[in-house]
Amino acid sequence: METKKELLTTTQKARRINFDAPIYGTFAEIGAGQEVAREFFHAGGASGTVAKSISAYDMVFSDAIYGKSPRYVSRERLNLMLDHEYGLLVERLSAIRGDRTNFFVFANTVATSNHQGTNEAHGWLPSGFRLPP
Repeated sequence: METKKELLTTTQKARRINFDAPIYGTFAEIGAGQEVAREFFHAGGASGTVAKSISAYDMVFSDAIYGKSPRYVSRERLNLMLDHEYGLLVERLSAIRGDRTNFFVFANTVATSNHQGTNEAHGWLPSGFRLPP
């Protein structure tokens, strides 16, 4: 007998993750990508998942936090974000909850089309998981 799989909405998926106790981490978003963290807050129970949410929308702020990279929306910028934020999680929380927590960082950097239509919308987000060294 075949069982039907339940199709979950984005909010339902976020809620399930929020109530999965061992998953805890940071959302770091630049530019138009800032909607991902909002979905987790909207779903409820985000305090069980979100240690930090940051949106370094301004280039000067982003450079000050993550260092310079050749392009604002690039793989290099994304990797700087992932490395920086994961290092902070481990540094600040591993002694307190590292033995019972799977830390994560979700980062993205996204550019939308400008009002003049002279640029190309594009973005970067992680395509897989990296384990700590």
